[in-house]
Amino acid sequence: MEGFELVKRNTEELVSEEEIRELCSSSQTPRAYAGYEPSGRIHMGHVLTVNKLIDLKRAGFDVTVLLADLHAYLNRKGSMDEIREMVEYNKRCFIALGLDEKSTRYVCGTDFQLGSEYTLNMLKLSRAATLKRARRSMDEVSRDAENPYVSQMIYPLMQAVDIAMLRIDVAVGGIDQRKIHMLARDTLPSIGFKPPLCIHTPILTGLDGSKMSSSKENYLSVDDEPEVLKRKIKKAYCPEGRTEKNPILELFRYHIEPRYGRLKIERPEKFGGDIEYEDYTALESDFAERRLHPQDLKRSAAEYLIKIFEPVRKMMKSTE
Repeated sequence: MEGFELVKRNTEELVSEEEIRELCSSSQTPRAYAGYEPSGRIHMGHVLTVNKLIDLKRAGFDVTVLLADLHAYLNRKGSMDEIREMVEYNKRCFIALGLDEKSTRYVCGTDFQLGSEYTLNMLKLSRAATLKRARRSMDEVSRDAENPYVSQMIYPLMQAVDIAMLRIDVAVGGIDQRKIHMLARDTLPSIGFKPPLCIHTPILTGLDGSKMSSSKENYLSVDDEPEVLKRKIKKAYCPEGRTEKNPILELFRYHIEPRYGRLKIERPEKFGGDIEYEDYTALESDFAERRLHPQDLKRSAAEYLIKIFEPVRKMMKSTE
């Protein structure tokens, strides 16, 4: 898989597909970025965009990771001291997951967001966006969506200016970032910057079958110990034959296949022995036809994720 196909796989939306296809076939080296609030443990939702950035690197993009400490502060995710402690943890996790420093540019928000040029661009942009639009863009992102603070209205304007100041061609984020990205596309030309193209990844299903949420603790963290991973996955929602909103199948589709390609499900001989699949589609088909049992799927998913997260665990132990 090369070029545009790598860029497109496992995405919810490309804005616009035609423009991104053209960018992939051009002679220039396009720039892509994703921003992360350093405010907690790294979970599978974060890893989904990490996987996409790895795809983009393979497709020839220059990749930037923004450790958005000031955004996290404005979104009331902790004090600046608490957030600064999380910045280095986030960076180490991303490096361990495959975004090495040799081929990935890491930028901390406060390294450039407090300068006069940045501030002036943000103030200019504030004249191009209504309060209603800014609030609506934060619906899926704000910690206080019902009664937002002024700081949270600044947040989407800053995200747009980040894209401009970092000279980004393609903004990457979950589909919950769409309204902010559309705000950037609509308003940045008014202050002299080009509108970004956008790649949006899906929102993953939580282990209990509902929307993944830190408040529900229905997610896997990249620093979970093997026994914790096994226990969480064993209890996860995975009804036999159901392919929609199935968190275990999503682990194979979005996290395991992109890293391993061919998939192997280990199972006892009395249940047919081990079985291998060329790709995720074949695995999903067998599961839908009930030729693959949920418990076998879960056991194999746990073993794959233990391997994927091993570099993170080693990194954590080396810094203790």
